Amino acid sequence: MAEPTERRNFYGRVHGKTLRASQKDYLANDLESLRLQGVGPSENPDRTPLDLASLFATPRPVWVEVGFGGGEHLVHMAARNPGVGLIGCEPFVNGIAMLLGKIRAAGVTNLAIHPGDARDLFDVLPQASVDKVFLNYPDPWPKARHHRRRFVTPGYLALLARVMKPGAEFRVATDIPDYVRQTLEEVPKAGFVLDRQTGEGAAWEDWISTRYEQKALREGRAPHYLTFHRAT
Repeated sequence: MAEPTERRNFYGRVHGKTLRASQKDYLANDLESLRLQGVGPSENPDRTPLDLASLFATPRPVWVEVGFGGGEHLVHMAARNPGVGLIGCEPFVNGIAMLLGKIRAAGVTNLAIHPGDARDLFDVLPQASVDKVFLNYPDPWPKARHHRRRFVTPGYLALLARVMKPGAEFRVATDIPDYVRQTLEEVPKAGFVLDRQTGEGAAWEDWISTRYEQKALREGRAPHYLTFHRAT
């Protein structure tokens, strides 16, 4: 049994523009069947580990995307890898609604959603249970005094390292050079090894460019792609 979760501050938006009628429909009719149960501290106060073997139709490798944005990468990966179970974390309601629309259109069935803080999910994932994690264009928190809010900080990374299998892959995509700097400094300290660091035009073979990446390119910011593996 995991230790009780400490009270945590959550930074960032959870609501944005007014939802369209179709998005309200997705949230009302699709979210509950896809929402991962037993993640939040209020519904799982003892932080009992999730039973991942029963989460999807058959036992399978588990991949996690932290902050899936509009969901295009998550749905792309689900469609491309039907033998994998994917979990997407996102607290932003508008992004969740966008993902649900994409899931409905694509008809993928190997997805589950945690509509909240990724740390709550990491608390209840079994140790060494995750095969791959994606962190695509995370909130950059550009001001120096806010860098401690970034995902690539010791508090987040310790939780991440605990749930990833030895040798599991951790991918980071960002257009912010200082985020690259902090990633290269902090991720190895948490028990990861850098395998590959590339720039624009040299993403992963199965990569799909997201709306955040397209915005970065339009505004003249070059992407960076970093691949780590969990040390054995």
